[in-house]
Amino acid sequence: MKFHNALFARVFWLLLLIATGILLLVQSYPYSAIFILVVLSAFCAELYFFIRNRMLFYDKTILSILHDDFSSNFPENLRKGNYESLFQLYETLKKKQYEQISREQVFTSILNNVDTAILILKKEGDEWDIFLMNAYFSTLFGVPKYRHWKYLRDKLPSFCNEIEHSGFEEMKTSVDIRIDEQELQTFSIQTSKTQSFGQDYYVVLLDSIQKVIEKKEKLAWINLMKVISHELMNSLTPIRSLSQSLQDILQQEHLEPEDREDIRQSLSTIVNRSNHLQFFVENYRKLTMLPTPEKQPTDLNQLIAECILVMKPMLKQDGISVSNEIDIPGFVPVDKKQIEQVVINLLTNSIFAVKEKEDRQIYLSSKMENNRIFLTISDTGKGIEKEIRDKIFLPFFTTRKDGAGIGLTLSKNIIEAHGGYLSFTSEGEKTEFVICLLN
Repeated sequence: MKFHNALFARVFWLLLLIATGILLLVQSYPYSAIFILVVLSAFCAELYFFIRNRMLFYDKTILSILHDDFSSNFPENLRKGNYESLFQLYETLKKKQYEQISREQVFTSILNNVDTAILILKKEGDEWDIFLMNAYFSTLFGVPKYRHWKYLRDKLPSFCNEIEHSGFEEMKTSVDIRIDEQELQTFSIQTSKTQSFGQDYYVVLLDSIQKVIEKKEKLAWINLMKVISHELMNSLTPIRSLSQSLQDILQQEHLEPEDREDIRQSLSTIVNRSNHLQFFVENYRKLTMLPTPEKQPTDLNQLIAECILVMKPMLKQDGISVSNEIDIPGFVPVDKKQIEQVVINLLTNSIFAVKEKEDRQIYLSSKMENNRIFLTISDTGKGIEKEIRDKIFLPFFTTRKDGAGIGLTLSKNIIEAHGGYLSFTSEGEKTEFVICLLN
């Protein structure tokens, strides 16, 4: 306003000087001078209020833009002429604000419908405060959508202490949280930091480990039932159809020679499909009735060497070379027969993977870290296709015509029963299985 007042003062003094000059010129005509002064005064007043109103309108519009207040509409009569550029600026920023609000509402709606607890913190000076808490977080922990970190710390001290202990740095761990004086629940926690327009944000994702396990178990059961249903229907459908045909034939008074041949072929097919079902059920029993490992101190170097010796005829037949660099000091408590079965299963898979390749090699190596033993079996085969990588441990899933589809599943169950895990990686034409065991 100081600039505007200075402008008004300059216009006023300019007009006053003009009026004085006119007054001096017409001093011999006092009435005419008075009339001219009145007209000039009216003109000055009109000019003052005109400029003042325009400047006030500019100020009001700029302040609205600065405060993101687009609640009032731009006057229709001022949208053209001198105010056209200001109107376009106002409307453009108004449209962008509405678009930003719409995006924020969509993103908030998405976050509120995700079955993962999400908390986003925003750094204000040296302190962190809550920028966003999704509905799942609020419902899961029974807390209001706090805006201040200190209130959340009072409600969930174990969770907040874990975050503060990390120094608000990125991490991936688990934390035990007590909800409403119930038993402690374990959650996996993953955090990340990001920056936008100089503002620091800290994103926290929380998942109930029990919920993740239940979800994976449910998915595993669904996949297993699909496989079992497929195998059962493949055998039961032809058996039912052939049984109905036999029943129709036997209802005839006289049997022709071709009828006897049909009976013989039908019975043979029924026997074959029944044998297949029996084989399938026996394999299923192997998976579900795996005995508890009887652990004894075992020399794994010797155990693996004996497994390679057992596989030597197959290796020699297909011209496959084996590089054995296993070197594990001392004895390891394992069930020798079960670990032998795992190693032989993995070697068998590697043999089938490389037998059609020109470069036929299998590598075995070992290392020890943090009181754990890692046995690696890799090959130069065709690798595992991305489409089936999440299925290879599924019971009865196989890519071999003569495979039963239980080798990897059984191996995984054996290693887990020993307190370890079985994992794999496949890049290009190299596949690597890793057995992890407690020392």
